[in-house]
Amino acid sequence: MKNFIVCGLMILLFASCKEKLDPASFTNTKWELTELPGLSLPQSAKATLNFADSLKISGKSFCNNYGGRAEIADNKISVKDVFGTRMFCQETDAAERSYLHALNQVNGAKLADNKLYLLNGDKTLLVFTKTN
Repeated sequence: MKNFIVCGLMILLFASCKEKLDPASFTNTKWELTELPGLSLPQSAKATLNFADSLKISGKSFCNNYGGRAEIADNKISVKDVFGTRMFCQETDAAERSYLHALNQVNGAKLADNKLYLLNGDKTLLVFTKTN
């Protein structure tokens, strides 16, 4: 019986350590992409992600501008209704397509040390550094 109590307390302890996503920690923040796992980032352009009031998002996807909205529910974040301009930039095309594809796959996030990790399950899709 004592082992069950100890196990139960350990489960509660680990569950309480799980970081909750607070919409206020995203509002009015600006981020620059520093890592897109599996791809070298172009040196000639940057990708950014900005969160405004009501979790509206905007940014630069290397060549084009984009917008949309983020939703936080049940301690998960997702990106919805992404739209963007349609200029073609050959030197950043592959990175831009990969970036927007990853952005649309996001279902989780983690904030640590001025970095934003956008996740799909346990897999890191995008890593940003805070710029403001």
